[in-house]
Amino acid sequence: MKKLVFISFMLMLSTAVFAQTYTKTSKNEIEKKQPHKIIFQLSTGDTLSHKALTKQLGNILSVAPDTKIEVVCHGPGLNVLATDKSTISEKVKYFIAKDVVFNVCEFSMKERNMDKSQILPEATYVPAGIIEIVNKQEQGWSYIKAGF
Repeated sequence: MKKLVFISFMLMLSTAVFAQTYTKTSKNEIEKKQPHKIIFQLSTGDTLSHKALTKQLGNILSVAPDTKIEVVCHGPGLNVLATDKSTISEKVKYFIAKDVVFNVCEFSMKERNMDKSQILPEATYVPAGIIEIVNKQEQGWSYIKAGF
């Protein structure tokens, strides 16, 4: 009887160890094969929110460097990419060099009577910021509202 209990115990223990090893391997494989995809919406002109955004971007990339990130700037959020208003233009350029995409909403540009010469040349453009965000969400991207 003791042998049967011992054998049963060893069988359960080996199954638990195998399950933990398998789970860890599976999670690591998923993380390597499928990087995170995050779309940020920036619609505020608040410079503290702009600084907070760059801190978030840095934190994300330090933990998950393969993460695909896009920031959609519209409304007052265009200030972060405006050559004469941005207080963090060097940080924006730094993150663009790390493959973070900063999108400018062309509707917001028209609304604010801005042209491309007033925007950091490293930025990219989308016809409508909200539609870009919706499209990304429909493609499985995670949505985060930047700012306070």
